[in-house]
Amino acid sequence: MKRIALLAALSTSVLSLSAGLSYADYTLNILHINDWHSRIEGNNKYESTCSQEEKDKGECFGGAARLVTAIRQQRESLNGQNVIVLNAGDNYQGSLFFQTYHGDVENEFSNLIDFDAMVVGNHEFDNGEDGVKRLLDQATFPVLGANVDVANGAQLPKDKLLPSTVVEIGGEKIGVIGVVTTDTADIATPGPNISFADDVTAIEAEVNSLTDQGVNKIIALTHVGYVRDRDVLAKIPGVDVVVGGHSHTVLSNDGNAEGPYPTMVDGAEGRDVPVVTAGSYSKYLGNLSVTFDDQGNVTSASGDPILLDNSIPEDPQVLERVAELGGPIEELKAKQVGELTAPADGSRESCRAQECEMGNLIADAILDRTKDQGVTIAIQNGGGIRSSIDGGPVTMGEVLTVLPFQNTVATFQLSGEDLKASLEGAVSAIEEGKGKFPQVAGIRYTLDKSVAPNEGRIKSVEVSESGNWTPLDPAKTYTIVTNNFVRNGGDDYDLFETNAQNAYDYGPSLEQVVAEYISENSPYTPKLENRIIMADAAPTSQPAAAETVPTQNSEQTPAEPTASEPPSAEPTSQPTNTEPTQNSEQTPVEPTASEPPSAEPTSQPTTTTPPASTTPATNEAAPAPAMNPALDANDIDVPEPVAPAPTTPPTNFGTEAPAPSGTSANTQPTQNSEQTPTEPTASEPPSAEPTNQGASTTPTPEASAATMNAPAASEQRRTVRRGDSLWRIAEEVYGDGAKWRVIADANPAVRSGRLAVGMELVIPAAN
Repeated sequence: MKRIALLAALSTSVLSLSAGLSYADYTLNILHINDWHSRIEGNNKYESTCSQEEKDKGECFGGAARLVTAIRQQRESLNGQNVIVLNAGDNYQGSLFFQTYHGDVENEFSNLIDFDAMVVGNHEFDNGEDGVKRLLDQATFPVLGANVDVANGAQLPKDKLLPSTVVEIGGEKIGVIGVVTTDTADIATPGPNISFADDVTAIEAEVNSLTDQGVNKIIALTHVGYVRDRDVLAKIPGVDVVVGGHSHTVLSNDGNAEGPYPTMVDGAEGRDVPVVTAGSYSKYLGNLSVTFDDQGNVTSASGDPILLDNSIPEDPQVLERVAELGGPIEELKAKQVGELTAPADGSRESCRAQECEMGNLIADAILDRTKDQGVTIAIQNGGGIRSSIDGGPVTMGEVLTVLPFQNTVATFQLSGEDLKASLEGAVSAIEEGKGKFPQVAGIRYTLDKSVAPNEGRIKSVEVSESGNWTPLDPAKTYTIVTNNFVRNGGDDYDLFETNAQNAYDYGPSLEQVVAEYISENSPYTPKLENRIIMADAAPTSQPAAAETVPTQNSEQTPAEPTASEPPSAEPTSQPTNTEPTQNSEQTPVEPTASEPPSAEPTSQPTTTTPPASTTPATNEAAPAPAMNPALDANDIDVPEPVAPAPTTPPTNFGTEAPAPSGTSANTQPTQNSEQTPTEPTASEPPSAEPTNQGASTTPTPEASAATMNAPAASEQRRTVRRGDSLWRIAEEVYGDGAKWRVIADANPAVRSGRLAVGMELVIPAAN
């Protein structure tokens, strides 16, 4: 009887408490990353891959092995508490691992980490549908994209790309909604069958759906950038927390970052909504603690990102797996192409907002490569520059880290009026850190950021002509060089696509041209020359005299670089972010033929376990076979450092490094300022030895004697040989390389792709 009475008394007590008080608060610990960008190995302070010396000194940050350890340590320290691990997108693109394995490595380590959910970033679409499909097929966790529309015939597993997911943690249902930036179609290459709807509308619909399911704690997992997260998405009714990516913003409570971590926003109905993001490149692990009341309202939020420096040990099993996967590309990465006398700043903060040293280097390189074709202006989008390079020896691996998109050099002609309009649009989103900001050579322009976007920010544009700066002539036609992504309208350079004349997009690979330029000008001194002048700021130095086009044998003394402080390891403030006419004597940059790749399995291992010899403690799955690399270490030409070459430009190399068999070629070039790299058509990359140098528009006597035949009297068939280009074949068959267009017109497949050894061409009869 006493026991029954006691139970009755306890029941009455509990009921009276529940009637007068709310249930106990619920605390959720959110671990999160974003914008990993294939940084499988650790990075140095310049965001380049760590050297062995830097590893020995403990100067590296992030990387898969350190990230795995950090997340495991946090999970262990929070044992028994409520923990969710989220990924805010852009795992893909940014290192040789992605170029070689096309996402399989990132997917493998993501499975090992065991995220509770991931939203697709714009870079997940860099390789079109195939790239996204790899992620969806291989991921063992929910992949989200509420505003990604695949209904237009996209060959994707629609049941694997979800608008939202519900994760039950500690007896509570947590709703997670994923959205990606709506301009992904412009800054990546998803293909024609994938589109991107309004992010706000998509979130609102999913909030209603989750609420109907009884979920009252909702996280918006976004890849749209900090400013939009803070100013727009955090204010959507029903959104309790925003975990974001895309702008690479570092938040911290040390007072030096762009904003506090978390940034508290006055949300709908007067509720506080914490907004967080965690920089990029796995340098930080976001660590947020949020407390909810029983109505799902946030009552408190606190935390700070964890810097993944040398104090975080690297997981030994992951290190072993990384070394195994890196074997095929180690030789390529280590190949020295030249030397820099000082660091070349290629940071996002600089190259998307002002003149930067890496932008000048790239623009100078492509202008130098095409100057003999009458090209006088070079434009490189800042978003295509993905890293800095520190002073000292420069390897091909570092160049490829800066330029990972497999873009080609593209030339075209455009009126001065359209060029100025394009520059105006390109500087319209500096405040958001957009990648369309133009780095230039052969021109200089004055910019006034105080003017509203697209309302006359560009105050003046001058062109280097005969050693003098001359105002841009709106009525004049200029010959311009850029990369094929920008030339095809990427990053909102629409006029480069619609109004371009005599466009030629199949030049040599951008990274190869830059590597050769460094080699030919080694040791190269990075420079700032007031090519981009801020109207509200005095020039930092005397403007350089107008340089027509830097030649390979230039005797000019490069300007001394401004002092650049290496980035601090602590969080810092981030930004919110040709062909000539037919009657011309100019020579288009022609692609050379390259061997087709050998057939390789299209499927890649999707397990996260290292090879049979090792079994990581963090995963008990069966060992997976080693991945088949898509590239061999010898698949990309790496020039030896040489003395300056003659002014005659070298023969063009193959355009882009090839994808493994099983990946499709995108029709639109990729990149991404989110640029998106286009996957090349099946062709084997050039050999590791430099290809023939010195092919000029006028054949040498030896070439004339050895290769030029009498013009064809009737239509012929011609099998493409290694080193061939349309120009070279036209010289051989017609005695006039300028007739390459005749061959191109007779072979439509060539117009949309590149030459491959063994391809049979129709050679029309000479007129």
